[in-house]
Amino acid sequence: MENKQFIISVGREFGSGGHEIAQKLSERFSLPFYDHNLVEKMSEEKGISIDKMIKYDEAPRKAFFSQTVRGYSNSPEDNLAGMQFDYMREKAEKGESFVIVGRCAETVLKDFKGLITIFVLGDKDKKINRISEIFNVPETEAARIMRWQDRKRKAYHNSYCDNKWGDSRGYDFSINSSRLGLEETTDVLEDYIRRRIEKL
Repeated sequence: MENKQFIISVGREFGSGGHEIAQKLSERFSLPFYDHNLVEKMSEEKGISIDKMIKYDEAPRKAFFSQTVRGYSNSPEDNLAGMQFDYMREKAEKGESFVIVGRCAETVLKDFKGLITIFVLGDKDKKINRISEIFNVPETEAARIMRWQDRKRKAYHNSYCDNKWGDSRGYDFSINSSRLGLEETTDVLEDYIRRRIEKL
């Protein structure tokens, strides 16, 4: 496993615990972990100030206002997405292994043999309950947040990816974290990933 490159891409429904599961996987495999910190890493390594762009992370472009002329877009959402996609490819081309949450990695990195793509979903009531506890809000507000976040993720993903967001045919492994809970779901995914690595 030491000489094999593998990249774990985790897509997730809001409230499913997919982000936490991805963190656990990064710890179990001792891999760098990328999510919204990708913007900070890019800023540090490339010496460019893009801190103000963090609000556009995983945000769908505003189609009505967006224009592309000679390959250049006036959309900050497009520009940040493109920079992140290039950064991920650079890491992969160097042979690095890592865990990446969202950011269309299953499409951006699809040409790399060691890519393993996962989508984490969950039961509606369990997701609402989890969001309610994390954000300390009533369940009605948690349900609203969940719908808004998932619409945002879906619009972002579908504007850049070959597969539709959450469609199991676009991922190697889709799993409902509500069935086993986060720890045991991570156990199942760890076993699957290790079996995949053996075949690389």
